[in-house]
Amino acid sequence: MADAEDQKPFSRGMVIMAHPDDAEWGCSGTVAKWCAEGWDVVYVLCTDGSKGSPDPEMTGEKLIKIREKEQRDAGKILGLKDIVFLGYPDAYLEPTLELRKDIAREIRRHKPDVVITNSPARDIESGHYLGHPDHFAAGEAALSAVFPTARDRLTFPEFLEEGLEPHKVREVWIAGGGKNSDQFVDVEVHIDTAVKALKAHVSQVDQEHAGDWFRQGRIATGKKVGMAYAEGFKRIELG
Repeated sequence: MADAEDQKPFSRGMVIMAHPDDAEWGCSGTVAKWCAEGWDVVYVLCTDGSKGSPDPEMTGEKLIKIREKEQRDAGKILGLKDIVFLGYPDAYLEPTLELRKDIAREIRRHKPDVVITNSPARDIESGHYLGHPDHFAAGEAALSAVFPTARDRLTFPEFLEEGLEPHKVREVWIAGGGKNSDQFVDVEVHIDTAVKALKAHVSQVDQEHAGDWFRQGRIATGKKVGMAYAEGFKRIELG
């Protein structure tokens, strides 16, 4: 017989990404939908976002503060429960044991039913060779944190001393699943909220065109599954 906990409707989500604004580009329609439905949703952002500016007058220290505020503004628009900034240096992220441990700690703390993260792999078959290395690193560390680190009691026993019991995530959704997507979320009702959250990242997005680019991507995904606007993911169920 299935565990009673496994029969409960999903009500807690976590999005694990490399940078402030990654989640808004990747899954903010879905996050807006979850929040509107009463889910507790937490972002875990691995890096400090300190490199994302072409401005010769900008400093990393200043940019960290700007991007944290922008992310918090976006979170308020979406209705997030919490945002965790792990603070690793932008552009230098690696899927280290330390990063995996930090992510697993937040999984145990917040106990998400569903985790959204990036793919850890370059999509060579589709010709998408290029991508930010931080994205791949965050995806690899997140998947390893979900399984088996957050689940196993004897891994990092110091978590137990912190009062953080093991937690089994029920599903992982890989954002930007492309042709491998098999989980589609209808985000038509929430598209305006998602665009507003994206535009909260003033230092990062083109305020004139970002909304159109965002909508066009959701329209293209929606056409594949008979929805006006959709976000697609590769869904992984954990037994």
